[in-house]
Amino acid sequence: MRNPVSNIIEEIQPSGIRKFFDVVSEMEDVVSLGVGEPDFDTPWHIREEGIYSLEQGRTFYTSNAGLKELKEEISYYLERRFDLHYNPKEEIMVTVGGSEAIDIAMRAMVDPGDEVLIPQPCFVSYLPCAQLVHAKPVIIELKEENQFKLTRQELFDAITEKTKVLVFPFPNNPTGSVMSYEDLKDLVDIIIEKDLYVISDEIYAELTYSGNHISIASFPGMKERTVVINGFSKTYAMTGWRLGYACAPERILKQMLKIHQFAIMCAPTTSQYAAIEALRSGDSDVELMRETYDQRRRFLIQALRDMGLECFEPFGAFYVFPSIKKLGMTSDEFAERLLKEEKVAVVPGTAFGLCGEGFLRISYAYSIEDLKVALDRMEQFVKRHLTLTY
Repeated sequence: MRNPVSNIIEEIQPSGIRKFFDVVSEMEDVVSLGVGEPDFDTPWHIREEGIYSLEQGRTFYTSNAGLKELKEEISYYLERRFDLHYNPKEEIMVTVGGSEAIDIAMRAMVDPGDEVLIPQPCFVSYLPCAQLVHAKPVIIELKEENQFKLTRQELFDAITEKTKVLVFPFPNNPTGSVMSYEDLKDLVDIIIEKDLYVISDEIYAELTYSGNHISIASFPGMKERTVVINGFSKTYAMTGWRLGYACAPERILKQMLKIHQFAIMCAPTTSQYAAIEALRSGDSDVELMRETYDQRRRFLIQALRDMGLECFEPFGAFYVFPSIKKLGMTSDEFAERLLKEEKVAVVPGTAFGLCGEGFLRISYAYSIEDLKVALDRMEQFVKRHLTLTY
């Protein structure tokens, strides 16, 4: 028999996160700091709206692009929070999570052979999405000494005549790095001069701890060449509701909507009604969660430094990315031995790109109690192996 599956999909590696946690799921008494999922329940008033929509029999398809009311609320929310101005009818669509938006943006914008710039470490989906459209992924290795920000020189050096799209993953998963106004300003003129398009994944936009998030699409000349991707999973603790959205120039969004139309039809109706309530009345919920994450962030950074691990201070998302290079282990070896010896699960930095070697991703989307237990165990492990190293 000939090979029944695509050669391209066979060459794509499975997610390093999921592969690792398949092992975790079979162990007992493990404290996990690995999954990027809020430990908060979806706020009750949002759940109530979802329940009410079911009670009212709102179980129909919505329009392909999403409920008109939801798109209007997204437009208003983006304007008041991030100074972004999008026409809800022509420039906003609702997707099945941010992940679908990333996928269809790539498919709508990229032809075979086009180069897609992907700064790493980063979310695991960007690279395979580029590979699936026969693009050439070009990795830009972000550096710890630059706080894992994308610098002007790094961007400039990566651009060729075939470069079409820059994936822009800030606030960043896994590093927690954010880009300031000045950082963004340094990049904008190059992007415009080289006629690049940007897929800006802003799913963690509300989880920043040193000032309000600034979107690259808010700079003059950038809205017309940027697809902004966001959603409800991280901001409102709505991961299982599977709801995101994309904002883009009409010419791009029209093609994204075409793919969505044939592949998905529409996002879940119940989730869309719940999302309207989230945007209208969820600001206080977001503020509470952000304050809680910030407390955990500061606690975790100090604890890691106290046990002898170097860790730059992240100001976004809910992850820290400490260096474990001084222990003389690879990231995979550290994570595997920590799990085996102390029953603490973290994610090897290499799950987010080869330049993640020597680092770990630790999530603080967990209670302080769980963090304390995990860090006590981790401290024993680190001190034991630091002693052996020296």
